[in-house]
Amino acid sequence: MSSGKSTVIRYRQAGPIAIAAGLATVGAVPVAAENPWLLSIALIPLAVAVWAARAGTDAGPQGLRVRALLGTRRIPWSQIAEIAPSGRDRVFALLRDGTVIRLTGVPPRAIPDLLKAGEQQIG
Repeated sequence: MSSGKSTVIRYRQAGPIAIAAGLATVGAVPVAAENPWLLSIALIPLAVAVWAARAGTDAGPQGLRVRALLGTRRIPWSQIAEIAPSGRDRVFALLRDGTVIRLTGVPPRAIPDLLKAGEQQIG
């Protein structure tokens, strides 16, 4: 199924989440400036903004890369037993060892494109 051209597809969290968290951080800074004990008020939306900008899933011929706030997990296609939607807006990968991993940012309608980017058989 390889066309000689490697394509990596990137899926990320919705942009409005990062924008809202960024605005909340800006709004919390004056409160935190008044009292150092209130610094955590600014750190919480800042962490959400960083998570929304960073978290997601990349799919390519070598496998999947699932990114979170603090870490990244690479999963070769050979370790994946199944990719399936769950509910309206979530997709999970079931690994051959029984582990279930949420594919952050991947909508169910994107499963065929995800598999195509990984040069995996569809159907």
